[in-house]
Amino acid sequence: MLIDLENQTHLTVDTTLLEAIASRLTTQGIELILTDNTTIAKLNQTHRNKATPTDVLSFPLETPFTQESLCGMPLGSVVISADFVKSGAKAFGHTEQEELTLLFIHGLLHLLGYDHECDSGEMRQEEQALIEAFGLPSSLIVRTV
Repeated sequence: MLIDLENQTHLTVDTTLLEAIASRLTTQGIELILTDNTTIAKLNQTHRNKATPTDVLSFPLETPFTQESLCGMPLGSVVISADFVKSGAKAFGHTEQEELTLLFIHGLLHLLGYDHECDSGEMRQEEQALIEAFGLPSSLIVRTV
């Protein structure tokens, strides 16, 4: 399994689709943490100096090791707010699992080095390709155009 799930909430999670998406992009493990707005706001403050909750945060593994020595090491952690999952699903008219999957894709792409805040649309294109490949509704940077 590529995904190590730590569910700190009551949100029901099926990792089957998340595993399929992750395996399309990487062979490295991913820690997926589901938490609430209070916890993710603290993380956002600590790591991004923003004192508000957010939907998803990504923490790539920072290591002094060479690429060769990373065999078996995780790619990093994706932290998702279950509160945002629930509100996003309701606001956009799809299931909580779909919203969780969309947020996971977004976080995973950040782990892989994509950055929609400074790229030339590459993250948007990759996100759109994954959404289409897996039959998901529009997401995040794709739906904000």
